[in-house]
Amino acid sequence: MLAEVTAAGTHESLEARTRRFEGEFLWAPATRSYPANRAHPEDDSPVRTPFQRDRDRIVHSKAFRRLKHKTQVFIAPEGDHYRTRLTHTLETGCIARTVARALALNEDLTEAIGLGHDLGHPPFGHIGEEVLDQALREHAGRRYRHNEQSLRLVEVLEGDGQGLNLTEEVRDGILNHTGSAKPQSLEGRIVRLVDRVAYINHDIDDAVRARIITPKDLPQREIGLLGPTGPVRIDTLVRDIVETSVAAEDIKQSEEIGGAMLRLRKFMFDRVYLGEEARSEHARVTRTLRALFDHYLVNPQEVPGDGAGTDDVTRAVDYVAGMTDRFAIATFRRLALPEESRL
Repeated sequence: MLAEVTAAGTHESLEARTRRFEGEFLWAPATRSYPANRAHPEDDSPVRTPFQRDRDRIVHSKAFRRLKHKTQVFIAPEGDHYRTRLTHTLETGCIARTVARALALNEDLTEAIGLGHDLGHPPFGHIGEEVLDQALREHAGRRYRHNEQSLRLVEVLEGDGQGLNLTEEVRDGILNHTGSAKPQSLEGRIVRLVDRVAYINHDIDDAVRARIITPKDLPQREIGLLGPTGPVRIDTLVRDIVETSVAAEDIKQSEEIGGAMLRLRKFMFDRVYLGEEARSEHARVTRTLRALFDHYLVNPQEVPGDGAGTDDVTRAVDYVAGMTDRFAIATFRRLALPEESRL
């Protein structure tokens, strides 16, 4: 077995060294890296902790690579500096890891959850999720929730239909980063909160760049409390989370700072996420995704894979939800305008 040479000159395995470090330096309620709680037991790696392996499996997945061409807010924006689901994911992971380190929690677990939390987002942002949710309700009486789809990807769809066999702690954090249930681990609760910290502030930057809003449009009381720029606001929010969490022995925000963030979030939903500019794209997105869903529902043989054990509605949703924005647009054009696609 690979080993480390300690200062005392003795050989120590990664697991032994990690257990010793975590026992000495992590906060009492932090999640320990060992033992690995997987649905299908497997031997541990001699060079990576279980949560590091989960992180790597997520980063090497196809779903993770597709995030670079999935919309965060703006559909096919003209410009190189707008966020995508991938950049949002990386930004969330960085901020979450900062909080975890400051609180002496498990950084590897926090990072793995942060990198996997948005894998299930469909193309075209919030509007795309609405369209697939409506389709599922009509045809199957179910709801489409991107957190549930993220879990489905790592449990079933990735790894050629075998899933990634991630640890229970990572799967719990991915599923419950949004919704009514709270993650079991403090590390998962960090990602749940930091996800909002990241997208609110970075999306403000993109909305100003797109001239949908100006800095003067932002609620001035909240900006005065949190800070005039994205980096300053993120620093304010992170400091507040760390200070409040230590006192609460849970992942919390103060009422003052947390309330300001929630009001800023409401402003973004009213003016940007569901505002006039986004709604101007609603008809186009709806037409595109519903046409794709309807096509693959009646032509399940065109969906890649054998689909064994999966009903046609689920197969259609899985396939359309996994598309990038540009692949969805290209596929729609090919199906709707076959003659043009051959030019």
